[in-house]
Amino acid sequence: MGTPGEGLGRCSHALIRGVPESLASGEGAGAGLPALDLAKAQREHGVLGGKLRQRLGLQLLELPPEESLPLGPLLGDTAVIQGDTALITRPWSPARRPEVDGVRKALQDLGLRIVEMGDENATLDGTDVLFTGREFFVGLSRWTNHRGAEIVADTFRDFAVSTVPVSSPSHLRGLCGMGGPRTVVAGSSEAAQKAVRAMAVLTDHPYASLTLPDDAAADCLFLRPGLPGTAEAL
Repeated sequence: MGTPGEGLGRCSHALIRGVPESLASGEGAGAGLPALDLAKAQREHGVLGGKLRQRLGLQLLELPPEESLPLGPLLGDTAVIQGDTALITRPWSPARRPEVDGVRKALQDLGLRIVEMGDENATLDGTDVLFTGREFFVGLSRWTNHRGAEIVADTFRDFAVSTVPVSSPSHLRGLCGMGGPRTVVAGSSEAAQKAVRAMAVLTDHPYASLTLPDDAAADCLFLRPGLPGTAEAL
């Protein structure tokens, strides 16, 4: 969470949600998720929490799993946060919209300024939003439409917001991410490379680029914890 002028900023908190058994029953297929090994996913979830807390020194906030929300662990889709402002999204899938309730409450408890998406014509999944530290790119995808992107621009007026067509079933951040303050990492698929080329045309800021063999590997976050001299990509 950063503020204007701080680039990618420094992180003090991490919010995660437990993995429900219902995630293994096939509901993830609609979100493009592979078949799930529940026990493995729950172990990996525990490892993630440990790294965030112990290795990066973040204050970890964990929401309990909810069986009625099989995709609830995908918290990145429910909010876009920059500085002290949290935009609560309106996921494309009506079945996922209740996921935002617990996230909203947790962010309110942290004292963030909450912005709601009141327009019923807007859809926005948070993983279609890439913040580079200097600007926002919003993927126009199956999940996110122009009106959703307009609300991102209205909410974060201190930053340029550009839209990027996503020519695959993925979200934008399923194709590319930030591997460093000025480095965009992207998968090797045509959809990922097309998105990166579009971003290069739209931006006034130079970014280095790194291509990875798999698109999934590009879905990472560059974190600066609140501890001097520490940074890590997850």
